[in-house]
Amino acid sequence: MNAAALLHLLQFASPALPIGGYSYSQGLEAALEEGLVHDADSARAWMARQLDEVVARWDAPILWRLMKAFAARDGAAVRDWGGCFLASRDTAELRAETVQMGYSLARLLGDLGVADTAALGDDVTLPLAYACAADALDIPHEEALLAMVFSWLENQVLVCVKSVPLGQVAGQRLLLSLRADVERAALLARTLPDEALSNWTPGLSMLSMRHEVQHGRLYRS
Repeated sequence: MNAAALLHLLQFASPALPIGGYSYSQGLEAALEEGLVHDADSARAWMARQLDEVVARWDAPILWRLMKAFAARDGAAVRDWGGCFLASRDTAELRAETVQMGYSLARLLGDLGVADTAALGDDVTLPLAYACAADALDIPHEEALLAMVFSWLENQVLVCVKSVPLGQVAGQRLLLSLRADVERAALLARTLPDEALSNWTPGLSMLSMRHEVQHGRLYRS
């Protein structure tokens, strides 16, 4: 991986990217409210399970397919997988999250002159915009996928640091302890056949719906 591609990746996978990632917890805040996550051990168990059941089996595989579709200049596959991901957001908050962040990233790419995002259409999801960025900046797919999975995990850890609360050292310890889980999630995402993809996570969906009416929320999902 050359230096230019690495620097592009560090910039566009960073939680500091101004697309609003810090304002979402993806159901974690509801899990905190329910007492499912309450300390470092329960936080680690939550993230490990999310990595295996959600990220590795749906979110990351679709990102992988979108990057391949962009590389092949297969517009039909880009539309199909982008639409598939959007349709899989089965609560209002999860749908609003990916559309808001996807729109923000697509607009940022356009404003920076990185890519022409007009053809992406309306309701751009985050994986779709991220795949577009990876293609435009010639970022290798494996590294782009791994960075996105790690970025998701880092954001979850930040939620726990602020809300459990955990100390900063405990948060970094969590990141280190889940390194192998991140690697496994990325590997599985690259190798799962289409028929094995699954977003069957009814528990997460229920938590997301409860979060919509949760009192005293800090996060938008």
